[in-house]
Amino acid sequence: MISNIKILDGGMGRELARMGAPFRQPEWSALALIQAPEFVRKAHDAFIAAGSDVITTNSYAVVPFHVGETVFAEQGAALIALSGKLAREAADAAKTPVKVAGSLPPVLGSYRPDLFEPVAAKALLTVLVENLKDSVDYWLAETQSSVAEVEAVREVLTDVLGDDRRPLWFSFTLQDQLTGDGHALLRSGESIEQAVDAAQRLSASAILFNCSRPEVMAAAVRAARAANTSFDIGVYANAFEPADNKRGANEGLSKMRQDTDPAGYLQFAEDWVAQGATMVGGCCGIGPEHIAALKNAFSQ
Repeated sequence: MISNIKILDGGMGRELARMGAPFRQPEWSALALIQAPEFVRKAHDAFIAAGSDVITTNSYAVVPFHVGETVFAEQGAALIALSGKLAREAADAAKTPVKVAGSLPPVLGSYRPDLFEPVAAKALLTVLVENLKDSVDYWLAETQSSVAEVEAVREVLTDVLGDDRRPLWFSFTLQDQLTGDGHALLRSGESIEQAVDAAQRLSASAILFNCSRPEVMAAAVRAARAANTSFDIGVYANAFEPADNKRGANEGLSKMRQDTDPAGYLQFAEDWVAQGATMVGGCCGIGPEHIAALKNAFSQ
């Protein structure tokens, strides 16, 4: 048994939908936060009960791209703060130590590095940081498609918080296919080595890969570990059908593949850990039952 692997949580949106919470496009996981926040707390509790050492705030979809400009202007700050409060309360109520990661999403659109614009992104990130800062133990810039996106995150954190000592994690989403010679690439086309260099330069303490096909993750972990032997490296893949990994957010409800049941997902995770991952969890479609399998396999 490989032990002392940090266990992350799973996909909030799909878990909310499975629980019967209000759920639709384009609001995604933000709809439950708006209409029935008790479901968000229940989802956090379910992941904690399954064995998560770290849970992530349900702030991913609280951006105009999902909730619209009007709702964000009127309620965005309060909803982001509520997402932090719910996660903090769930972590503090846990019987074992649980940390909270503050989700800083790709604020202008998932999987779309072409939509990134620094000034607009920084304005939205500032609202997220200001309203999560009292609730989180880590900062998690997740589903980042390019180095430019994480550079904006680092700049905003410094501008808003100054010398904030909480760990910063960068999590990148990857292209669906490896290159001909077996290398993983960010959705921008940048290399894993460029991502690791950015993480080092911007004083991140961990690099992760998320919301991508399980099959491309091992190559990314291997390259990241070769580039930096001391970083924490994490993986939380999604369970989308391969064709639906190409969808941007709000482009329809992606189908879930059938071979990522807990046992199948664990097989992928065992390979990630063998390549050097020190943190594992799940993204879209990965539920508490998957997290329980990871906890059982990787914890003492």
